[in-house]
Amino acid sequence: MAKPKEDQRGPKKDEAQKQKLTPWLAQLEEESQEAKMPQWPSLQLPAAAARRATPFALCRSSSSSVCASASNQDLVACSWQKEDEAQSLVVVGGGAAGVYASIRAKSLAPHLNVLVFDKGRFLSKVKISGGGRCNVTNGHHLESLGMARNYPRGHKELRGSFFKNHGPQDTMRWFSDHGVELKAGKAVTGASVTENGKFVVKVEKRTADFVDHVNAKYVLVATGSSQQGYSIATQFGHSIIAPVPSLFTFKITDKRLADLSGVTFPRVKAKLKLDGIKKSAPELTQIGPMLVTHWGLSGPVVLRLSAWGARELHQYNYQAKLTVDFIPDIHIEDVKRILFQHKDHHASLDGDMHWASIPNNSLNTIALRLKQWMFEVVAKGQFKDEFVTAGGVPLSEISLSTMESKKQPNLFFAGEVLNVDGVTGGFNFQNAWTGGYIAGTSIGTLASSNI
Repeated sequence: MAKPKEDQRGPKKDEAQKQKLTPWLAQLEEESQEAKMPQWPSLQLPAAAARRATPFALCRSSSSSVCASASNQDLVACSWQKEDEAQSLVVVGGGAAGVYASIRAKSLAPHLNVLVFDKGRFLSKVKISGGGRCNVTNGHHLESLGMARNYPRGHKELRGSFFKNHGPQDTMRWFSDHGVELKAGKAVTGASVTENGKFVVKVEKRTADFVDHVNAKYVLVATGSSQQGYSIATQFGHSIIAPVPSLFTFKITDKRLADLSGVTFPRVKAKLKLDGIKKSAPELTQIGPMLVTHWGLSGPVVLRLSAWGARELHQYNYQAKLTVDFIPDIHIEDVKRILFQHKDHHASLDGDMHWASIPNNSLNTIALRLKQWMFEVVAKGQFKDEFVTAGGVPLSEISLSTMESKKQPNLFFAGEVLNVDGVTGGFNFQNAWTGGYIAGTSIGTLASSNI
């Protein structure tokens, strides 16, 4: 989790943060262990609802699941009760948004059957985020407008009540408590709606000859950038904005960078230019740390530029020009003056030319190079586990106040399956937590009102 600037993390704090989160993440993977149901801040459940608790199920096999007791405090092993499918929620995707929403819905409606399916490992992106430090949100922007500015897709729509419903401070407060056991292995491969408005969800286990159908009153799609979620969305009339990569490094084949591999520049100003785009967007100029790699350039500045220029870079096959100012806080005239004043006090240049003998126009060239070094971007870096996509279900097709589909009643979306993606620094997880919280609140409220 990103910390405010006045509390910069060192290695010891990183390790302490990881140690705090590791037990929670380990619990999510363990099978058949008791855990404590997390309590939401200032949450008061209706007395009638508290007396009608039914399973919170996250199954690996058809005979085993996990459920919440009537007191909403303990999780115990139990079987999925098909007679209660009239009040059930199927969550497609065990990532940040899906898990968060399922817990929230169950907290508001203890009688609600909640079944979470994921074809891989639950919360896998959370575990590897932040270089293994388990980033969960961003602590630098605690107000809604500041958060929204960090989403290349979604910065206009998210300026309203989205983060006011559940922001970074709420997320950090929630993570002070933890504990939902999860089991993976099944994938949702299709869904349909019956005449009475109930969902029929097709479930398959890829490693075995297994096909099942689960009936549900509500369905939440939180599949991240998986094609699985896009397929389900289109089955219910949604359009899909073609997904393209975001948050990637730049491949630059420049011999001048060869000897600098591994060097980090703590503060540079970088501007991205694409031949087919004449206008200059403010977001395509970024300031911050930059890392030289053996394939090109990386670091926060490059990742932010890749996010803001994701669609244009994809359109032009990742061919672009990158101008870097290595000393953005010093005016070029001051750079020239410094070089002129000190040229007699430095060692030789290229082994045989002394600074004192360098013509002034050559010093001007050096100053210009430091302030405006042009690089040719020839490709993007290879995908890693943390990559993010731009694209998905348009925000115009859901209600951000409830996360419910405008096309199909009782169908909800949250997380990266939507056309929302943020820059690096915990913003993508906060989108997942907030969207999951809102969706879970909506489903839990609907379920409670239908008791």
